[in-house]
Amino acid sequence: MGERNGERREWGKVKDAIHEHKSALIRYAASIVGDRERAKDVVQEVFLKLCKQRWQDVEGHLANWLFRVTRNQALDLLRKEKRMSLFEDSETMERLAGVGDEVEQRARSEERAGSLLEMVNQLPTKEREVVTLKFQQGMSYKEIGAVTGLSTGNVGYVLHHALKNLRSRWKAVESV
Repeated sequence: MGERNGERREWGKVKDAIHEHKSALIRYAASIVGDRERAKDVVQEVFLKLCKQRWQDVEGHLANWLFRVTRNQALDLLRKEKRMSLFEDSETMERLAGVGDEVEQRARSEERAGSLLEMVNQLPTKEREVVTLKFQQGMSYKEIGAVTGLSTGNVGYVLHHALKNLRSRWKAVESV
């Protein structure tokens, strides 16, 4: 009977993890795979892996574990589909072109936000990933390093380079 109570406690923790992290993981996976539906599939696989994982192996660093496994699952999906680059996918290119059309129809504030998001999506993969983890997920450099395998210093460098890149692109757009 004690084993069943332990299983119930662990299942409750898994349900709490799903409730707390599902949306953020889907956004993160979508930033990698470029599609919300495939991102949902990735995150579903992540939570299935969590169910099979011993709770004591992830307790205390659950968020880092979830983001790292999500990243690996998403990259595995891209490898499986032989789509390692955002710009090799013609469907994604059409979607990005469509984003530009939609942005023109929105209010000025939405237009600026859409332009900035588009610029972020055009960053190289590593820079896009670090920017997403930092600003959309609110992770620290140390947490980003744990997810991506980069050192804390390298995270700072990549983030600095990405922001410098975005700043110069933004100035070019604003001056037009």
